[in-house]
Amino acid sequence: MASTSINTPGGAMAKRPLHFFYLCDCSGSMSENGKIQALNQAVRDSIPFMIAEADGQPGVDLLVRVVKFSDRAEWHIGSPTSVESFVWNDLQPEGTTLMGAAIRMVADQLKMPPMEQRALPPVIVLITDGQPTDDAASAVDELLSRPWGKKAIRIAIAIGNDADEDILRKFIGNKELEARCLLQAQNADQLVALIKWASTAVIKAASAPPSTPVGASAANINVPTPPNPSNGNTDDVF
Repeated sequence: MASTSINTPGGAMAKRPLHFFYLCDCSGSMSENGKIQALNQAVRDSIPFMIAEADGQPGVDLLVRVVKFSDRAEWHIGSPTSVESFVWNDLQPEGTTLMGAAIRMVADQLKMPPMEQRALPPVIVLITDGQPTDDAASAVDELLSRPWGKKAIRIAIAIGNDADEDILRKFIGNKELEARCLLQAQNADQLVALIKWASTAVIKAASAPPSTPVGASAANINVPTPPNPSNGNTDDVF
């Protein structure tokens, strides 16, 4: 993938890629109580905010990909897509919850290559309402075995009360980060707020990580996660 660049007084400087992954549950239970409609609307509504955030980070090339998982895991948007060209096509619910397969697909993309040495820490947002029907635990182990997977900002959004919080905690991988990174949406308004937060404030944090020590690669950067929005209104629960 060709890198983009910006003009500076000393000449053109390549932008640093920031890879953003959505992992979206499309299992049959997402058809209940308007959950899949809320997810589709939330991501679509977040796009202008993502573009605005990217515009405010001129040295960053924000690249979006989406994995959907139900009876199988597959790329909904497979090529790293510039946020300015990011178009959301609605997901449709069906089948089971192959979450582990989806996580492995992202883990494969966090090897070097295809990850770039000078990339910023990636952002991975996992959105689910249920229990994985495959071995998600070993998939998380595989993700966290990758330097870029371990250093990624990992956000889990549970829709309703039936998501497997144990596997989501394992996905977060740090008890100190659970209060900020393990989130629950009880209704459509909360889901919109949380996805908007993950698509803007988290991108801003990933775009400006702490300075890299001399001799260290970008994959060894730790990124502080910004506070998430409060749960707010709990009317009209999923």
